[in-house]
Amino acid sequence: MLKVENITFTYNVKSTDAPVLNTIDFTVNKGEHISIIGESGSGKSTLLKLIYGEYDLNEGQIFWKDKEILGPKYNLVVGYDFMKYVAQEFDLMPFITVEENIGKHLSNFFPEEKKERVQELLTVVELQDFVKTKVKTLSGGQKQRVALARALAKQPEIILLDEPFSHIDNFQKQSLRRSVFAYLKEKNITCLVATHDREDVLGYADRMLVLHDSKIIANNSPQELYRHPELPLIASFFGEVNVLDNVIVFAHQLKSTDSSDLKAIVLRSYFKGHYYLIEADYQGAIIRFEHPTALEKNREVFLEEIKRQ
Repeated sequence: MLKVENITFTYNVKSTDAPVLNTIDFTVNKGEHISIIGESGSGKSTLLKLIYGEYDLNEGQIFWKDKEILGPKYNLVVGYDFMKYVAQEFDLMPFITVEENIGKHLSNFFPEEKKERVQELLTVVELQDFVKTKVKTLSGGQKQRVALARALAKQPEIILLDEPFSHIDNFQKQSLRRSVFAYLKEKNITCLVATHDREDVLGYADRMLVLHDSKIIANNSPQELYRHPELPLIASFFGEVNVLDNVIVFAHQLKSTDSSDLKAIVLRSYFKGHYYLIEADYQGAIIRFEHPTALEKNREVFLEEIKRQ
């Protein structure tokens, strides 16, 4: 179990600025998949670095099982054998091959096992065709996949992923995401993912931690936070959001009708594939709803809320 106990952190302890993270407290069970979300600058990456031991805490403690995680004041080398951290900077060795990077920290005393392990991980990150390719020639997305495989090579107990698919193109992102997260679940590896992409969360995360103003403002399953978002900030992670009479309403929860008290004027239509997102003026405020077809600008529409499931 990971225990983060009332930690507070600021980059400059002598500064009067508010802490980046303030009294953060949560636990993570073995094998659990946690997504950490929040706006840019909310402290997602900083939290992962603190858990990894890259910085010293101002207050509080972090434990993995019974082992306290300590920062550079106490450790000559940052990090622990049971934990891996994949940052947005990949820190790979550019002049050796993909397989050499992945297998760098695996024992050479068992060459067959090492080869099998590297092949297994190449399949997980979908790089089977790049075994002998030098890393310096790879794209940013391919390097990101090598970094993921290298972190998994010694099968850590816990892995920290900072925007793990941010460099992957959309043609490969979905299948890679499924492959990596399925592997982590299969091996019962605890996983914390800092992300701004809801596709990294939905279908994979057991829980979401939402950071805002240096604190955790929500800690629950994606299903619960989607069905009962307490704040527009939380709801906006899942899609387009309106606030009508102090009630949070998703764009897909509004539909056009023949007559209602909610009358709006169409401003523009955005093609979204199987639907159009319609932007409209409602009493001087912008609202958005989904519609099967584009609607003419300045058209008057009446809307009603679809009953929530």
